[in-house]
Amino acid sequence: METEILKKIDEIEEQMIDEIKSIVRIDSVKSEAQPGMPFGKGVNDALKATLKLCEELGFETENVDGRMGIAKYGQGEDYIGIIGHLDVVPVGDGWKHEPFGAEEVNGRIFGRGILDNKGPVLSCLFALYVLKELNIKLNHPVWILFGTDEESGFEDLEYYLTKKKPPIMGWTPDCKYPVVYAERGRAAIRVYADIKHQKEFNHFVNEYLLTSDDHANKLGLNIVDEEFGAMQLRGKSLIDCDEDLGFEFVLSYPASITIEEIMDKVKSKLSENLKAECAKNYDPVRFEKTGFLCSSLQKAYEKITGFDGTPVTTTGGTYAKLMPNIVPFGPSFPGQKGIGHNPDEWMDRKDLMTNAKIYALSLLYLGSGE
Repeated sequence: METEILKKIDEIEEQMIDEIKSIVRIDSVKSEAQPGMPFGKGVNDALKATLKLCEELGFETENVDGRMGIAKYGQGEDYIGIIGHLDVVPVGDGWKHEPFGAEEVNGRIFGRGILDNKGPVLSCLFALYVLKELNIKLNHPVWILFGTDEESGFEDLEYYLTKKKPPIMGWTPDCKYPVVYAERGRAAIRVYADIKHQKEFNHFVNEYLLTSDDHANKLGLNIVDEEFGAMQLRGKSLIDCDEDLGFEFVLSYPASITIEEIMDKVKSKLSENLKAECAKNYDPVRFEKTGFLCSSLQKAYEKITGFDGTPVTTTGGTYAKLMPNIVPFGPSFPGQKGIGHNPDEWMDRKDLMTNAKIYALSLLYLGSGE
C-alpha cells in the first residue's frame, strides 16, 4: 500500500505543483475587513479558491464564516486535523522575483507564502487526495483546515474553537522537521507609567531591557532548560496605551518556568510608580516523544527521507500553541532556515513532493491506528 501511495504522488506532481502556484499567486496579506471577509478581500479570495480546489478534488468542504476552511475525508466526530494557513505576511522590499508570481527557476519556486504556508498545507491536501483516490479507508476522518489569520494573532483559530471541537490528533505543517514534540511558551509583557514618572520608566527600559542580553539576564530570567534551551528576549518596542508611557517585550520561555514566576521576576524590578501586565501568553506545549502521534510521524519522516527523525523542540510559535492535540511537523528540512518571511521566499519542487509523501504516510499511520 505504501508503494502505491508514493507512486500515485509522483503521478500527480504537475497537478499538485500547478495548483499550489495558482494559490500562491493570490495576494492574501491581511487587509481591512469587509462584510463576510473578516481579514480582507485578498485572504478571502485565497480561501474561496482553495475550497473550490478542494471541491474539484472531490472533498466535502465547509467555510467557517470566512475564518477557516475545511476539506473533509471520511465520516465521524473524532477527526485527525491538519491545520495550515493561507494568509501571508506583507511582501516588504528586496525581491528579485515577483512576490505573487510563483515563478519557478531550476526547480525552485519563489513567492510570498510558498513556504509559509500555502505550499505545505496544500501538499497535505494532495497527500489526503491520494489516499482518497486509492480508496484507502481510515479509522478516523481527516480534516484539512485552512486558517486565515495565523500571521496576525490566531483570531481565526480562536473563532473556530468556539464552533468546532478540536481534533483528536494531528499536526501543523508550519515549522520544521523532524516532528516537534514541544514548543516554548511565549509571553508578551507590557510595562506602563504616567508621564510624570518618565525618568523611572526610562531607567527600567534601558537598564533591564535595552541593555540586557538576548536571554533576559538583567531581569534574572536567563535560565537554561535541558530540553528547550535558553530563555529568549525579543520583540522590544514602545507601544500606544491608555497610560502616557508603554513598552512591550516578548519572552520565548522554556517549560521549566511558569508565566506566574516570570511576572513575579519582572515586577520585582519595578519601582512603585511602574506597573506591568502580561498582555498575552501561550503556555509551553509538550507531547511524549514516544507516544503514538510523535512516533507515527517520526516513522513516516524516516521512511521517506532516511534521516534521523528523533523528535525535537522549537523556539518558534505555531497553531499548536492554541489548537489542542497537534504538533508542528515540517515543512522545512534541517539546514533550511530564514526563508519564510524574507524577500524571495522559496520552496523547491522536490521538497514539496517529499513533503506530500511524508504527509501521506503520516495520514496512513495515524488513520490506521486507534
